[in-house]
Amino acid sequence: MTRPGRSFQDGEPCLVYDKRGRTHLLSLSKGSTFHSDQGTLPHDAIIGSEEGITLRSSGDAPLVVMRPRLADYVLKMKRGAAVLYPKDAGAIVTWADIQPGDLVLEAGTGSGALTLALARAVGPTGRVVTVERRADHLTHARRVIEGFHGAVPDTIEFRTAAVEDVVSTLTPDRVILDLPEPWTVVPGAADALKGGGTFACYLPTVPQVQQVRDAMGEAKAFVEVDTFEILMRSWTVEGRSVRPDHRMVGHTGFITVGRKRLPKASFPPGSGA
Repeated sequence: MTRPGRSFQDGEPCLVYDKRGRTHLLSLSKGSTFHSDQGTLPHDAIIGSEEGITLRSSGDAPLVVMRPRLADYVLKMKRGAAVLYPKDAGAIVTWADIQPGDLVLEAGTGSGALTLALARAVGPTGRVVTVERRADHLTHARRVIEGFHGAVPDTIEFRTAAVEDVVSTLTPDRVILDLPEPWTVVPGAADALKGGGTFACYLPTVPQVQQVRDAMGEAKAFVEVDTFEILMRSWTVEGRSVRPDHRMVGHTGFITVGRKRLPKASFPPGSGA
């Protein structure tokens, strides 16, 4: 994605802020026009402009144009499969400790929201292999990622397959799952992960969490296993009126993480170990 400070280009995503505080996600295209109840704005007026500039609609309404943050894009992009909320994606990236240079195995791809976050975290020297059984989901995810970056980064590899068949072909640093039955992947992940690598999964219900935790226990390959959820509540700050909002993004799912431990090493007699 083009970095801040550069003028908008044809084909880029753009976020338009109106005076009512509403935001609109556009894909800039020469000759196209943005329409709202506050008038129209030609995309050509945005293309070539500096990020953060205020333009005027045909109705003389001020419109501020910015590049969308990843969170903005994920929440406003066209969805196929359900997307992972930014609050959960951020927690997964942090608690799975995904770093530049990592090889990450992800399944399923869904709409590609988590794939975008993972690819950003591994940087230009890492790689994300994202696996999805449904070809239509991969097609949609590819479009979503192209919409954000302009093209699919070289660091992302799509595979249409069952992740159980893929995990044994890799030696990933991290395995990240957003699947209904991630416990079926636990034995393969326990074998394939590098020592110290992280297994993480996202699940909506308690029974699913119980099953994956049971599978992780049976594998006897994980330490620091933890399950948690992330709740996000905004606050209204208007002068001296400072209060929590009445609505919040509450439970969306449970995140379970664990780290791969290697089997106990055996030492030759007399080694002193």
